[in-house]
Amino acid sequence: MPQGLFAYVWRTSASHQLALSVLSASVFLLTAAPLEVQRRIVNDAVRDGAVRSIFLLGLAYAGLALTEGGIKLGLNVYRAWVAERATLRLRQSVLALAAGAPEEDRAAEAEGIEISMILFEAEPIGGFFGVAVSEPLLQGGILVSVYGYMTYLEPTLALVALLLFLPQLVFVPLIQRAINRRDRRRIQTMREVSVAIVDRPHRSPVANDAAQSERIDRVFGLRMGIFRLKFTMNFLMNLMHHFSVAAALAVGGWFAVSGRIEIGSVVAFVSGLGKLSDPWGDLVNWFREMTAAAVKYRLIADAVDALAAYREEAESRPGGPGAAPAAARGR
Repeated sequence: MPQGLFAYVWRTSASHQLALSVLSASVFLLTAAPLEVQRRIVNDAVRDGAVRSIFLLGLAYAGLALTEGGIKLGLNVYRAWVAERATLRLRQSVLALAAGAPEEDRAAEAEGIEISMILFEAEPIGGFFGVAVSEPLLQGGILVSVYGYMTYLEPTLALVALLLFLPQLVFVPLIQRAINRRDRRRIQTMREVSVAIVDRPHRSPVANDAAQSERIDRVFGLRMGIFRLKFTMNFLMNLMHHFSVAAALAVGGWFAVSGRIEIGSVVAFVSGLGKLSDPWGDLVNWFREMTAAAVKYRLIADAVDALAAYREEAESRPGGPGAAPAAARGR
């Protein structure tokens, strides 16, 4: 297996990643358009009372929402298919390697790791395939297009929003690294549990049960630590978003009263902040999934390499699978 997660993604699903990227670009190119329509509706209602114009703009808004939603629906279904296909392929690869050695030669450790990889570890890696390239492209494109539109509306308000956003670039990576450390230890502990289950007949039942209980308690503690860090990160991100909205309403209201901008621009700007919050949260989730999947991939790739080496060793033994006649191997 390749050394890096993205090398593996590209090797096994390059054409699908390109197609998903095209769909993602189609979505983020439409993102800022509803904000402009919303601004014009509010301004027409407040300034001119142009009912016909408001009605047509409302239809345009609905059409944009329907188009964007339809593309997102296709994108999400396609992502799910790519993810499930990758999970299936990874599990089949592990099974094929693990089946290479005779049953009587299978070590308990190899069997335990095989069980853990097939049942638990393949799914997060395969799930990442659906969003590996398309998600950062989609959410990053939304951030750039919406923030560019907000800067076009009012540069000062956009600068205030950016200043309140910057702290997240500091605490999000720090918290995520702490989550990754705990997740790596959790995976390794779950592998120990799988190994102990397979090797149970050869160990003292009392000692085995005590060790398993300690491992399960360790997994519980690690998962609770992950949850505490994850929810703390979410709390801080939501807090910074609400601070940005409060600042936009205060400064935007002041500018509207002084005649510097129209009230429709303030409404569109606040709506834009909402459109920034969701893609930023999705990017953080993607980063979280990417780092966790990279940890799991490195562990599973090392185990697969070990299984492959074990298979080669078994086949090279006298009387092993490698020594079987060609006709038998053909069957």
